[in-house]
Amino acid sequence: MFEDEIAMEKRSSILPALLMLSLVVLIGGFVTYVILQFREKTPPSPQQVSAMVAAALQGPGPAVIHFRTGLVKNDEKLPDPNYRLLEKAGIVKLAKAAAGSVVVSLTPDGEGLLTGLPGLKKSQEKDGSFSYQAPLAERQLLSIGGITPNGDNGVIVEYTWKWVPNQLGNAFDAGGPLVKSFSVWERQTLINKYGVDFYNAGPTKSTLALVRTDRGWRGSAQ
Repeated sequence: MFEDEIAMEKRSSILPALLMLSLVVLIGGFVTYVILQFREKTPPSPQQVSAMVAAALQGPGPAVIHFRTGLVKNDEKLPDPNYRLLEKAGIVKLAKAAAGSVVVSLTPDGEGLLTGLPGLKKSQEKDGSFSYQAPLAERQLLSIGGITPNGDNGVIVEYTWKWVPNQLGNAFDAGGPLVKSFSVWERQTLINKYGVDFYNAGPTKSTLALVRTDRGWRGSAQ
């Protein structure tokens, strides 16, 4: 009889504990659900948007120009327009060589300008010539505009940016006097192949699609 009473007391003490544990689990699940629902409906903060747009702008890296000094092979009767543009800008000097090639050398002013460019890459080739990758301009974020919902888990961000050219980039500006001195066909070639762009034009408006993922907001190509 005494043992039965002890067993009943144990059962009566365990039951409230189980009920309390069930209640805690239920409340915890409800809170988690509410938090997840809140996250799914919360748009990215202005700070998040600015950081993601700035990162997207910097992602491609600066605009650059590639060229070589030394004996450079050339497929045209005249040097390619990018070398003639570099010569017009006072960066290099061109000299005649055997058919299908041209001798390219840096001028003192050109060497001084390139030496002062952050991000300049220079390497020597097997044939003794030197290869250069020179930055022309970087993209700069100016402002964030509207943020429009895009489906259940995305937004479209409107923003404004502009090019910030360096001294070499100013020479490669499509609206500048040096580039305008070329023929229409050559100007198009310079834009399509050799880094020329409207670096001193006004601000540009663009959009970026952002998508909510399990790890937060991420940029998405449109």
